[in-house]
Amino acid sequence: MSNARRSPRLARVRVAAFLVFAILASPTIAQKAERPIVKPGDSWQFVEYYALPSTEPNRHWLITSVTSSRIDGTENGEPLALTPELNVLESPRNKNSNPKALSFPLETGKKWHFASEWVFKPTGSKGVSNVDVEVVGYEKVTVPAGEFEAFKLVAKASMRGISVKGSVVEADVVSTYWYAAGARAVVKSITHNPYIGVTTVELVKFNP
Repeated sequence: MSNARRSPRLARVRVAAFLVFAILASPTIAQKAERPIVKPGDSWQFVEYYALPSTEPNRHWLITSVTSSRIDGTENGEPLALTPELNVLESPRNKNSNPKALSFPLETGKKWHFASEWVFKPTGSKGVSNVDVEVVGYEKVTVPAGEFEAFKLVAKASMRGISVKGSVVEADVVSTYWYAAGARAVVKSITHNPYIGVTTVELVKFNP
């Protein structure tokens, strides 16, 4: 076979090989997020809203110290404690014994389960949550801080506890949230709770 007749076939083979490589190397398939590096001085500003969307930050995180077992900081000037994987151990609103909303490395299809004791500080309610989490995808998400490539996670929690008045607290809570390595944070979350309705939190600013 002449070189002239082989060249188109070789070109088609090379194009096909390139397309296969491009597909396999695409972020939606190959992307993985390792545990982020956090240091004192890092900060994030979020907006939390219920019915009406807002872009005005009302939750400010500032990191003050980092060890191998814990990250400490402030939320709106009050004590904030995180695990090394950025899960909230304690904030002005909540206290959790074993939070694992994030479990690194993250990759599409990963699943895990955890149980955690909780205290909701505004009402004094406390109890236990059993939670199943799945990384369901990798996609673009837009928030006030910008557009990010992010892992989409869904957490389904079965909560049971007791209020300060002694009444039983039971709820199935579903949270969908997006973790972006570029911001080293959950940049958006939507939580459906039968007691308080739908809560949305979005990243507004971060540094660095």
